[in-house]
Amino acid sequence: QVQLVQSGGGLVQAGGSLRLSCAASGRTFSNYVMGWFRQARGNEREFVAIHSWGGGRTYYADYADFVKGRFIISRDNANNTVYLQMNSLKPEDTAVYYCSAEPNPGRGRNWRANYEYAYWGQGTQVTVSS
Repeated sequence: QVQLVQSGGGLVQAGGSLRLSCAASGRTFSNYVMGWFRQARGNEREFVAIHSWGGGRTYYADYADFVKGRFIISRDNANNTVYLQMNSLKPEDTAVYYCSAEPNPGRGRNWRANYEYAYWGQGTQVTVSS
């Protein structure tokens, strides 16, 4: 069982920045695929970013087109935490943001799909005013 506890978020003006954090339990956090998704009111949950172990000390990140160049996903394995730094925020970024974890990655999986993740954080509201 993996528990994910999110923090951060809140209200910010357009053009501002926020950082979301997600602390995970588990002994092998460094191997987890960690993702961020968001869900705006009336919309389905959508992919934002993932951070995945690529073997050895290699990690890679993937981003949705609408956040590329603005958001950065990173992880701190010593503290079992993944972060989402959100810059140049826009009103359309307003949503509840969820972190996700999959402790057993495997190959051939679609990490942009929310059904690939076994564990989810509680969600945190991000509101960007114009």
